[in-house]
Amino acid sequence: MQLVDTFPTNEINGLLYRVGRVMPFGATLIEDGAVNFSIFSKEATACTLVLFNIGEEEPFAEIPFPEEFRIGNVYTMMVFGITIETTEYAYRFDGVYDPGAGLLFDRRHILLDPYAKSVSGRSAVDQELAAEMPFLYRGHIIREDYDWEGDKPLEIPMEDLVIYAMHVRGFTQDPSSGIKYRGTFAGIVEKIPYLQSLGINCIELMPVFAFDEREHAREMDGRTLFNYWGYSTVCFFAPKAGYAASGPFGMEVDELKNLVKKLHQNGIAVILDVVFNHTAEGDENGTVISYKGIHNRTYYLLSPDGTYVNFSGCGNTMNCNNAVVRNHILDCLRYWVSSYHIDGFRFDLASILTRDKKGRPMMSPPLIETLANDAVLGSTMLIAEAWDAGGLYQVGNFPSWNRWSEWNGKYRDCVRRFIKGDESCAPELYNRIAGSGDIYARRGPAASVNFITCHDGFTMYDLVSYNEKHNEANGEGNRDGSDCNDSWNCGAEGETDDPGIRDLLMRQILNFHTLLLTSRGVPMLLAGDEFGNTQCGNNNAYCQDNEISWLNWNRLNEYQNLYEYVKTLLALRAAHPVLRAPRFDDSVNGTGFPELSFHSLTPGEIDPEAPALYFAVLYAEDHVKYKTEKDAFLYILVNAHWEEHTFDLPGIPNGLKWHLVCSSKGIAFPAGEEPPLIVSSRFALGPRESAES
Repeated sequence: MQLVDTFPTNEINGLLYRVGRVMPFGATLIEDGAVNFSIFSKEATACTLVLFNIGEEEPFAEIPFPEEFRIGNVYTMMVFGITIETTEYAYRFDGVYDPGAGLLFDRRHILLDPYAKSVSGRSAVDQELAAEMPFLYRGHIIREDYDWEGDKPLEIPMEDLVIYAMHVRGFTQDPSSGIKYRGTFAGIVEKIPYLQSLGINCIELMPVFAFDEREHAREMDGRTLFNYWGYSTVCFFAPKAGYAASGPFGMEVDELKNLVKKLHQNGIAVILDVVFNHTAEGDENGTVISYKGIHNRTYYLLSPDGTYVNFSGCGNTMNCNNAVVRNHILDCLRYWVSSYHIDGFRFDLASILTRDKKGRPMMSPPLIETLANDAVLGSTMLIAEAWDAGGLYQVGNFPSWNRWSEWNGKYRDCVRRFIKGDESCAPELYNRIAGSGDIYARRGPAASVNFITCHDGFTMYDLVSYNEKHNEANGEGNRDGSDCNDSWNCGAEGETDDPGIRDLLMRQILNFHTLLLTSRGVPMLLAGDEFGNTQCGNNNAYCQDNEISWLNWNRLNEYQNLYEYVKTLLALRAAHPVLRAPRFDDSVNGTGFPELSFHSLTPGEIDPEAPALYFAVLYAEDHVKYKTEKDAFLYILVNAHWEEHTFDLPGIPNGLKWHLVCSSKGIAFPAGEEPPLIVSSRFALGPRESAES
């Protein structure tokens, strides 16, 4: 029996249609085979649905929305008899064209549905594709019929995460990855055993929303430079088809869902790096893809003359706290959580999300509050990159409603300077190691996502191998990328065969990992840092879809000791919840010691305000509080000085002995095999060395 509201009432060129349902927005397959189309435009005078056969330039049908099909500012239509496997769709909008007033209606433009769940065009990352070939910005209708087999988001407590940040393609594209489906979602599935063995329980994927790698493609010394990172979104609801081995068959949605399910089955959560601060449409000289032609001055921040405000550094800025845009972003995140079971989101240049329609920072931005309190996102991790390209730096001050965590740029900068040899950083470093209670007192240590490297900047190997960036391959005269890296090449710029320098740079890498993985807060590792991956000094490899950016898995064998060291520290972190405390509490606990305390060469003697290049951290784990088998004591010793120093070890209860877990000399022992210290009261650290006992 056909329901009344799914009975066709109109016909055009053999296609049956009727007024549709306003919600949800987008193209939705109805049970009886009809497709419901719904799209918003506030000031358009007319809208037309345009239907194509896949890959064809000319549409096979155009259906104008009758006026009675518009409800409020929403055009809605239900079309019958569409073969969704072979059909693409788009829209035309009529209306006033007045750029000075921010109105860009032009029915000549074929516009992509902002709610499209799949985008046709780049079904594979094809480096041989002709540069002049346009991206076909058309929606493709999907079936929401994936079998999740009982899966749901994992809801791992934020403080228990170890985040591993990766680029989907770069993670496995190099032949050295040794897998079948290189550079794809399926390729990551093949590497799940590796992630498990390392001790990772959360991955963060650089942008997976649809984007065009050919955007701004150019030739440089015989090599094509691409939009490799993907921070230029075409559609927020659709995964990038080129990241799926099955993309050419239109199965990218299922392949990404399968990746999420397989990761969840192995206890690994998934965070998506999302870019709501701007879109691929650029400024007034950019292309018209979607938002510009649908309702430009709703979606973007505009100057009085109609030009685009640019707080993103990418040409435009989304009007995130406009009610329509706010709901659009909320709909998007709800969709990824409900339909893809995504565990969390990292928001690129999130300070833009706090600006009002005039670009001014807001004390209580509606979007941030809405996301913090949304019912569907109630258990979803929300992580802010708390700055933007307009100079709004909000680390420690990002509006949180006790829900948002932040990339802690202050942690990164402080640790880099200290390990390099800046003694003035010591007082701040104690706060950073302790979870940055000076800036996250109300939110707790889990508000701090601690990192030393990320996609944007040097890899950790390059951080200790280069004094200066080397971005010549980007074709911008080495002007791009940050000049403020707090890096040190240990005595030689780039690769060297000098054994003394190589020994020093490896100690520095291990020192960085020691601090990162024994600090309170949520550690984030950059994929490949655990085996010395290099970008040859390029600190802005946004356009390098080649060996510069791809992980070289051969280095895993070359730097096996580094891998084992990181693996040991991750196992130690997983075994001792005192390192992952969700709250600030340094009072004396059941062990008779403060839960966290700092020391100099002699236990109990430290001036927390004095410059220093060496110190120790004592964690006292109360087995009653943390529900472990017995009390435990962890002593982390750090020497960033270029001279040796000997530490006195603190006295601990009778029956307990200090054991060596790891040392940045390149020593790491598996759990249960840590040797007791021969002299249990003292420990010598060589120049620029750290150790854990």
